[in-house]
Order: sequence, then C-alpha cells, then structure tokens
Amino acid sequence: MKLFIYILLAFFFVSETSFAQDIIVHDPVMIQQNDNYYVFCTGMGISVWSSKDMKNWNAEKSVFKEAPAWTKEAVKDFQGHMWAPDISYFNNKYYLYYSVSSFGKNTSCIGLATNVTLDPNDPAFKWEDQGMVIQSVPGKTNWNAIDPNLIVAEDGTPYLSFGSFWDGLKLAKLTPDAMAVADDITKIPTIASRKKTISSTNQNVSVEAGSNAIEAPFVFKKGDFYYLFASIDYCCRGVESSYKMIVGRSHRIQGPFLDKNGKDMATGGGNIVLQGDKNWHGVGHNSAYTFNSKDYLVFHGYDANDEGRPKLLIKNMNWDNDGWPVIPNE
Repeated sequence: MKLFIYILLAFFFVSETSFAQDIIVHDPVMIQQNDNYYVFCTGMGISVWSSKDMKNWNAEKSVFKEAPAWTKEAVKDFQGHMWAPDISYFNNKYYLYYSVSSFGKNTSCIGLATNVTLDPNDPAFKWEDQGMVIQSVPGKTNWNAIDPNLIVAEDGTPYLSFGSFWDGLKLAKLTPDAMAVADDITKIPTIASRKKTISSTNQNVSVEAGSNAIEAPFVFKKGDFYYLFASIDYCCRGVESSYKMIVGRSHRIQGPFLDKNGKDMATGGGNIVLQGDKNWHGVGHNSAYTFNSKDYLVFHGYDANDEGRPKLLIKNMNWDNDGWPVIPNE
C-alpha cells in the first residue's frame, strides 16, 4: 500500500534529521558499496539516491527508464510507479527486488533486477531485469505480493519475506539463485499478522484488503537471533498517517517470531520499536543494517512540519541487555 499522492522525489531540502538530510522518500532501503551509500525507494522506475556520509544525498537516475514489458501484462493498470524495493548483495551480484501493484488490491507481483555494481560511473554498470519472482491474484491468494525482503540463512538458503494486509506477512523459500519461489505458493506460512488466529491461505480468500494493517517485513540477523521488523497501522495519509514499527525475534529464520512477552507475531504479537510523535505523524517501512560495525534503522516518517510529506530518517540502533533493539532519542 505504498502509493503516496504527492511523493516528489526530485525535491531536495537542506535541513537535517538525525543522520539523513531532509529528502523526500518512501519505503527506503540502503546498501554500502565501497565508500558510497545508496538508497533505493518507491518511485517511477525505482528512485535512487547516493551519499558518502548518510547526510548529503544526490539524486541518481532511476533503475528503469521504462518498466519491463511483463509488468504491464501482469498488472493492467500499472504505470511504472514501482513500490518498496529491497537491495542485497547475493551470489556476486546486487539483487534488487521491487513491487508492481494496483493500489488497494492484491493484483501484485514482485520482480527482480540484478547488477554487478551500483556505481553508475563503472563501465560494467547495467541493471538487468530477471522478471517476475512471485504473483498474487485477487480471489485466489489471500496475501499480497509486495514489500519484498531477501534474507539468507546461515546455510546459504535464500528466503523472501513479503506481504501486506489480507492474511499478513509471508516467508517463502527461494531457489538457490533467489530468482524464483521454491515453496508451494498455496502453503507459504504467515509469519506476522494483526489477527489473533492463523488462517489458511486456501480459505476465506478475499478480494479486499481488510483491516489487517500490517506490511513491510524486514528480517535482520543479530547475534543468535533473526529479528523480524514490520510496520502496522496506516501509511500514505500525510498528517493522518498512523504508521509505527514492531519487532519480534526467533532463533530460526522460519520463525516463530516472538515478542518480549512470548507472543507470536503471526497471531498479533510484536513490540513497538518506534512510533510517531509531534514531529512525525507516523514512522515506518523500515530496513535495518550494520555499516562499519554500527547498526542503523532506516525508514520514512511523515513530517508534521511539512504538510505530512514522507522524509528519509536514519537512526542509530542500540540493543538492551536482553538483546532487543532500542532507538535512542536524539
């Protein structure tokens, strides 16, 4: 559910918030290559920003000048506005998953593009689309194929978490090249939901999103645990946004992901990591990283002082004595 009617990715502002300059982004993910940081986010053809210090950002060319032909065939009303990308280095390449969808429907697909470098000045720089990875269909799948995130198990097996609303967030095992789903798509387990009971994906299949307001899974490995971050409540409403982030953890990449009270995120569990305040009307769709031995939480917030526009936010992520993430007030 990522379309924001006045997302203006070409604008650049000069004030700072924590570790990031005040640029307008939605659903940011980040990666470091050499001494450069790159942010990929929702936008026409996937928007890209670069920085050497996580403070001063430069707009780069979009990943796609034109949307791959398959996207318009799969989603008839798709106009090139790609949502919620995910960037990882895997199999000696950069893997960029992205979402193609109709707003408010689960007429959705997750696609994949790869590149050997992120430096646009490198002669080898070229994004190559690998096509569709997974698709959701109204009335047939009770999940939504958006908001992808790649996580690789210790044995090298790749998994893709994804989803929003409907039955909640999913985790699918991928083929060894991470370009297709290895699991039976009718049996992909739910790893997080606001519902109190787990429902079968083959029952009560709904065309409408429903009230299960959860999306944007991101799995982060820290020590002995896999931490599942997710966003709950509502994005994309400017000053009316109520977005907030929750977390649970598991020793296994497949879950179950439990909160501090031992409640499974699949049945409504999850501890609040960060939520909106007088300055930010909703914060969410986060990603988490370790750069140069420091952990960071990267996300967007709706600026209360700028008509609710979505801005890039980067926070240091600390850990309490029990191993739970703590975001300091700054």
